Amino acid sequence: MSIEQKRPYILITNDDGHEAPGINVLTRLMMEIGDVVVVAPDGPRSAQSNALTVTHPIRYKKIEEEAGLKRYCCTGTPTDCVKLALNEIVERKPDLIVSGINHGNNSAINVIYSGTMGAVLEGCENGILSIGFSIDTHSLEADFSHFGPYILKITNEALKNGLKRGVCLNVNAPKANIEGIRVARQADGQWVKEYEKRTDPQGRSYFWLTGYFENNEPDAKDTDEWAILNNFISIVPTKIDLTAYEAMEAIKGWAI
Repeated sequence: MSIEQKRPYILITNDDGHEAPGINVLTRLMMEIGDVVVVAPDGPRSAQSNALTVTHPIRYKKIEEEAGLKRYCCTGTPTDCVKLALNEIVERKPDLIVSGINHGNNSAINVIYSGTMGAVLEGCENGILSIGFSIDTHSLEADFSHFGPYILKITNEALKNGLKRGVCLNVNAPKANIEGIRVARQADGQWVKEYEKRTDPQGRSYFWLTGYFENNEPDAKDTDEWAILNNFISIVPTKIDLTAYEAMEAIKGWAI
């Protein structure tokens, strides 16, 4: 890189909160590539999808600054973090937005619930190269060392080659023993038995979100679920246009 070229300007966020181990690992990795601004929630915001804070104000504060790095925490959701960063914090439009490293995978239907990917889709909607990174373990003691070299490789390739506008990347890694990378599609599946009913001391019912993921195509080798379960990193190109184009002609034929 010549001295005239600017290092990539990278915005980082997550949904596990600014103190989560995953975002700290991701920040150190991205500092090898470019100048970094972190704007992350002040606490866990998992399963927020693209939620915005609309019932009360949001605030942010700077918590660290050093050469090549500024870190802020925000009282809002991951999508709030991206919006606020783009409108109020960053010095120029980022070359890249990365979200994660999420504790827990965001494969299959999880992508629509994920705050990690909600932030990625917000970046994508703004015409910015955006990538979400997740690992298949919820442990706060997760070992990311096997994932780090792949994160750098994927990020550098994305910066080099770019993506079509409206497309972002959902990257998920197994918790250990990576065999390689698979470009995959989103698996077909759903969460079942999602709530556990309990009774409080006053005899009133309440519910905890629980359940398990049911894969409808466990033998399909082109899906993200298969890749992760077989120790591959999955890369799913994901788009913000949700139009089911294949259904348009059929619906035009309805008597409406």
